[in-house]
Amino acid sequence: MNSRRHFLSKLIVSTAAPAILCRSAFGQTPPPAKLEESDPMAAALGYKDNTTQVDAQKYPQHKPEQKCSNCALFQGKAEDASGPCGAVGGKVVAGNGWCMVYAKKPDAAK
Repeated sequence: MNSRRHFLSKLIVSTAAPAILCRSAFGQTPPPAKLEESDPMAAALGYKDNTTQVDAQKYPQHKPEQKCSNCALFQGKAEDASGPCGAVGGKVVAGNGWCMVYAKKPDAAK
C-alpha cells in the first residue's frame, strides 16, 4: 500500500511540476490588443488613430487639440505614443487618436 501512495505522489508531482513551471515562465498576461479603426467598438465611438482625420461634419464636438493622450480615459502618460484606454476595455489606442467619448484630463494641482 505504501508503494502505491509513493508512486501516486511521485506521479502527481512529476505531471504538475512542468505545468507550474510553464505557467510561471510563460504565464505573463499578454499585452492588450491594439484598437483598430475597423473594430465595431471603434466604429461606434468614431475612433480615429489620428485626430486630424476626424470627420468634422459627423462629429462637430471635435476640436483639433483633443487627442487620446490628453483624455481622462487614457491610461498611459501624456507623452506616450500609445496606451490603454478605459473607454474601450483597456485596448491600446494611439496617443494622437480621438473618439467621441473624449473627456479632457483635469489639470494637475497648481
